[in-house]
Amino acid sequence: MGCRISELVLDARDPERLAGFWCEVLGYVVLGTEDGDVEIGPPGVGFGGPQPTIVFNRTDRPKRGQLPLHIDVSPVGCDQEAEFARLLAAGATRADVGQTGRESWHVLADPEGNEFCLLRTPLEPLDSR
Repeated sequence: MGCRISELVLDARDPERLAGFWCEVLGYVVLGTEDGDVEIGPPGVGFGGPQPTIVFNRTDRPKRGQLPLHIDVSPVGCDQEAEFARLLAAGATRADVGQTGRESWHVLADPEGNEFCLLRTPLEPLDSR
């Protein structure tokens, strides 16, 4: 038996703001707050479900520069361009990491500058059972 990723922890200057952004992006809800940290996850499932929860850890000194890990997201229920427009409207910004313009993905940044990619291939919604 192996391990599963149960939660991702991201440092944040403003955990509430990032939690709101990522709830909009992923369709997550706030699961709880503790000492300024905010945990979000799938509605009705929470910690231990098929998708990891995300904890936004309050810090005054988030790491700078390109991190060795970033999040990739895929559209669900629409195509890449419709999801790209939705993410920009939610507060994402375009990010330049040296793309050539021929990539099949879009590089974006969340409101605190954390880079993530929107992939082309849509995914089916997870079974909510």
